[in-house]
Amino acid sequence: MERAFLVAVELADPGNGRGAAAQQARAAAGGAGRNAEDSAAELRELTESAGAAVVGTLLQRRHRADVATLIGSGKVEEVAAAAAAARADLVIFDRELTPTQQRNLEEGLGRRVVTRTQLILDIFARHARLREGQLQVELAQLEYQLPRLAGHGHAMSRLGGGIGTRGPGETKIETDRRRIRQRIQTVRAAIERVRVQRGQQRQKRESVPLATVALVGYTNAGKSSLFQRLTGAEVLVSARMFATLDPTIRVFPLPSKRRALLSDTVGFLRDLPHGLINAFRATLEEVTRARLLILVSDVAAPDREEREAEVVKVLEELGVGATPRLRVWNKSDLLAGAGPSAAAPRAPLAVEQAPLLVSARTGAGLEELRQRVDQVLRRTLQDEAWEEIRLRVPHPAGRVIHLLHERGEILAEHHAAQRVELVALVPASLKAQLQELRSRPIRKSVENR
Repeated sequence: MERAFLVAVELADPGNGRGAAAQQARAAAGGAGRNAEDSAAELRELTESAGAAVVGTLLQRRHRADVATLIGSGKVEEVAAAAAAARADLVIFDRELTPTQQRNLEEGLGRRVVTRTQLILDIFARHARLREGQLQVELAQLEYQLPRLAGHGHAMSRLGGGIGTRGPGETKIETDRRRIRQRIQTVRAAIERVRVQRGQQRQKRESVPLATVALVGYTNAGKSSLFQRLTGAEVLVSARMFATLDPTIRVFPLPSKRRALLSDTVGFLRDLPHGLINAFRATLEEVTRARLLILVSDVAAPDREEREAEVVKVLEELGVGATPRLRVWNKSDLLAGAGPSAAAPRAPLAVEQAPLLVSARTGAGLEELRQRVDQVLRRTLQDEAWEEIRLRVPHPAGRVIHLLHERGEILAEHHAAQRVELVALVPASLKAQLQELRSRPIRKSVENR
């Protein structure tokens, strides 16, 4: 087990200048408003999830980032002494570092230096089990690595053709860059094939029109435990961050006897690198297609509101900010003895209803959650345009009747020798699925019922 020394930095000013130095400082600042203690606690969770042992932590508050080392030469000496005393194998920073800063820190500390993004990518690589997840992790790693290759730059690139430019040809740094770019193209093509396959699988699911409900939330909020409780599916449940990386979809029975599909998704994180969001867009498509989002939060987390706000920010980036969502506070069993004020709502977010207190561990509140999901899905279906249609379906017609009971309303049913004649009231989305049955509309402007 590797021994890690952690460094958390809180910056009051990420740099107000306009020069290259100020731009580097702002790049290193990452999330300038973060609290150092919260960042250090989260960095410890990430480090332990990556399989390393934390042997020391240092917090620093600065007015702005040092361009050369982020933390300043004096603090570099202090970290070097503390890491040596703790016999640390590596030093992990909670912020993004420029290539120059990372190189200077490794020279000054005499140890390998890892950024928060590299740490997250390592955890993703450990937990990706399906081919899709592995490809997306590799793409994110390659795109992160490409601009950080150290070398002489374009002055040594493909020498030849004129005085002062003749040389041995392509340098190692340029060869590495070319290989990485080629590999990025290959991985992107493979991900696109996976995305097409996932789209085909989705079309097959949508041929049996069941609404999709997606669990979203901060990492380690208990989404997989809740998913297991609601569907009975055997999925990995772990206290480690990002234990769930590959999406899982299962049937979710509702109190009205209707059924929905429940999707368990990768957890979000504060200041999640934009490249990771782009790399995992194929996985997060399940979120963008959902009719309802269940925003799961750890009610016992001291920074619950900030974590919820981060999740909402990512949802906005994905273009699903307007999708109906239920706010669920999980792990209510951890509030025993804390008093009723511990679960009292604070700053409200733009959500579907008031927060619901549940426990995936004990099952408390889950029945009410099912009822709320049922109510919201029924209301979203009623918002569609409904039509009265007549169907003539050859025997056997069990599948069609089942769909009409789940998503519509059968008004009349007559069984003949060779077929079943049905008159039903259906939403537009269901009618589209029944076009292959040659539905014959009677009138097009029936009010919702």
